[in-house]
Amino acid sequence: MKLFDPEGPLMSALGTLSDLVFCNLLFCLFSLPLFTIGASASALYDCTLSIVEQREASFIAAQFWQAFRRNFRRATALWLILLTAALFLWAYSRAVDALTADLQRLYRVTFWILAFLFLMGGQYVFPLQARFSRMEGAGKKKSPWDVLKTAYFLSAAALPQTLGVAGIAIAAVYVSFFMNPAMLQTAVFLWAFAAFSVTAYLQSFLVVKAFRILDQ
Repeated sequence: MKLFDPEGPLMSALGTLSDLVFCNLLFCLFSLPLFTIGASASALYDCTLSIVEQREASFIAAQFWQAFRRNFRRATALWLILLTAALFLWAYSRAVDALTADLQRLYRVTFWILAFLFLMGGQYVFPLQARFSRMEGAGKKKSPWDVLKTAYFLSAAALPQTLGVAGIAIAAVYVSFFMNPAMLQTAVFLWAFAAFSVTAYLQSFLVVKAFRILDQ
């Protein structure tokens, strides 16, 4: 087998890596207005899920742009809902800090329960939005609330995959920013260059398995 065979594993891996780098740069660029992060995340997962499922795809930039436009309205609404929930959790945490020590111990537990639930369901929101937007041609249009309900159902129904998806994200952040704080500048560069898309790509293998529950 030739090392540089266009159909060989090496060239296939290099092609996947180049697509992920391109997706990462587009994700960062399209997320700059901040309120478009939801649409950018949905477009990113649309591309990574397509790579994992080996679907026939157009040029990756065209696919990202089409997914961004297709998901823009509902993904933006979902992003604002999740952002509101995150701000509530932040305010709740600050309020708990102002309590006495005994009350802090009690309410800190409730905070971590709420934060855990937020993370577990929230991580499926944009992959699901990407999936549902592709199914609209079959008359399966979903509202933002439908996506949220499905995300939290899936987080419980596919618990092993849910924990795995969360573990990948937590490990990526820990290794990048906490394991060696002296490498902070390198970590920022890696996230700007490829880490968002590589993390989404690794998560997509588990997300695809979780989605099979919805098809049963």
